[in-house]
Amino acid sequence: MKLLRFLFSKKQPTPSTTVEPDMKFLIACLGNIGADYDFTRHNIGFDVADHLAAKHNVSFTSGRYADVAEIRIKGRQLTVIKPTTYMNLSGKAVKYWMDKEKIAIEHLIVVTDDINLPLGTLRIRKKGSDGGHNGLKNITEILGSDQYPRLRFGAGNNFPKGAQVHFVLGKWESEEEADVRTNIERAGNAVISMVLEGIDRAMNTYN
Repeated sequence: MKLLRFLFSKKQPTPSTTVEPDMKFLIACLGNIGADYDFTRHNIGFDVADHLAAKHNVSFTSGRYADVAEIRIKGRQLTVIKPTTYMNLSGKAVKYWMDKEKIAIEHLIVVTDDINLPLGTLRIRKKGSDGGHNGLKNITEILGSDQYPRLRFGAGNNFPKGAQVHFVLGKWESEEEADVRTNIERAGNAVISMVLEGIDRAMNTYN
């Protein structure tokens, strides 16, 4: 009886809340800081990040090189960042948070706009070239590799020759807004699918 009382009186270890390294993901959603860039084509990454945070009831806080939100879902930890370095220096924020959170390059997911895709198109890839996108270009340069997953959000290319910069930094047209908002939600779902189901299945569903 004394032995039983001794066994049951021993303090039981509390379950660990630590997430294993292979269950951690960095979701780098690209854009430019400042109200002038809100809801522009080049900032679609920020819009997807805000959607993810709202859907999972988390908030962004100011961190080094980025605004950061943490999402935990089914044993995975998602560190969602909106770099504050401006688009062309996105790699600085991505590298810092990968190192800080000890996240492998294959668990980095970059969310960005792409003028090479029609509006409303999502394209998931495991790796690839920057396609002329300065944010992806800088990330690839800083990491020394293009072997990281990315989700590209079609922004269309309805602009005259020489007007690309004005186009990508411009606001969505009023007739585009409904499609854009629908696809922001789809893009958020695609990110979660990549994390929970794997990239191959997410590609089959969303590409």
